[in-house]
Amino acid sequence: MPDSHPSRRTVLGAAAAAAAAPLLAGVPAARAAARRGDLLFVSPWKGTQIYGARFDAGSGALTSLGPVGDAPSNWTAPHPAKPLLYVGSSEDGGIVHTYAVDRATGALTRTGTPVRTDGGGTAGGGISYLGVDRPSRTLLVANFEAGLAASLPLAKGLPGTPASVVADTGSGPNPRQNGPHVHHVTIDPSGRRALVADFGADRVFVRGFDRSTGAITPGSGAYASAPGSGPRRILFHPRGRTAYVLNELSGDLETLGWHDGTLTPRQRLALDSGAFTGAKSGAELALSGDGRFVYASSRGENVLVVFAADGRTGLLRLVQRVPSGGLKPWSFTLHRGGGWLLAANQASDTVTVFAVDRRKGTLSAAGAPVPFPAPACLTFFDR
Repeated sequence: MPDSHPSRRTVLGAAAAAAAAPLLAGVPAARAAARRGDLLFVSPWKGTQIYGARFDAGSGALTSLGPVGDAPSNWTAPHPAKPLLYVGSSEDGGIVHTYAVDRATGALTRTGTPVRTDGGGTAGGGISYLGVDRPSRTLLVANFEAGLAASLPLAKGLPGTPASVVADTGSGPNPRQNGPHVHHVTIDPSGRRALVADFGADRVFVRGFDRSTGAITPGSGAYASAPGSGPRRILFHPRGRTAYVLNELSGDLETLGWHDGTLTPRQRLALDSGAFTGAKSGAELALSGDGRFVYASSRGENVLVVFAADGRTGLLRLVQRVPSGGLKPWSFTLHRGGGWLLAANQASDTVTVFAVDRRKGTLSAAGAPVPFPAPACLTFFDR
């Protein structure tokens, strides 16, 4: 979508370009900062480089390390225990790359063999999500352009030939929904089912999942969102009886009941305020570690939205809408300690740090946004 604030983009773009030069070279303070704090990877959508940063969870300070590796990035995910980063690309064939991580500097080095998840011939929209199912040692892949979900077995952390590739069917009324476009894959609390949020088909498909093999199997169940909704993300409440689905095109969040492989509608809440009249665009979804708060982002009104989750019913109550600190908050990530949230404002070339009030769930911006070129995915590396 074209940027509606060209002057701001120009200024921040210049700042981001300056930040793109590695900050470790010849700068003692930056070299010291590179050894402190948590390592964060920042990847642009359809970018050619991944950027590194250090985050100080004591102060909330975010320090850019500049480019740390050449990578055709769309989405990234860490191995849960090894110094490896998985990168889903926009290359034809839905290719997943693996990088070894230098914990001291954040430098990335390609390792293993790139893995294709489709036969090619797509438009190159590529991969929209990666995630590791730790019990089965499987990398889950959402291949947006090809409309399929794949699972890659991890041998010593390196992904191999897909254990399964399951294609979706269907379309929706929006011109962007000309066919299936898988946006997210997650495993249900029982570990026996894979749920696939399909933006193009207006469905959340319920598939089988075998943790002994890591294979996703075809299933007959599906939850149909309203036509033109565009399901983008799905996650489960820790109690296991409630699922939340973020819809991109309709810009809302659904609360669904979950029982014996069936999703049932219970609640639907808008992300944007009633005063907003522009194009809606839900983007990211996350749950606090204690399950008390659900966080979502809207690229329509450029806000982060906080909901409180009822501990008994899982139903949501709006707590806060807060500006994301930039334009098009493509994604965000919660720090493992629960006290910070970092938002990637893709169209204004910035990452904004927010302090989290863990009692109330509310967010407050902590300092000025930090320049990064077109950030779309933020990945903490805690190994």
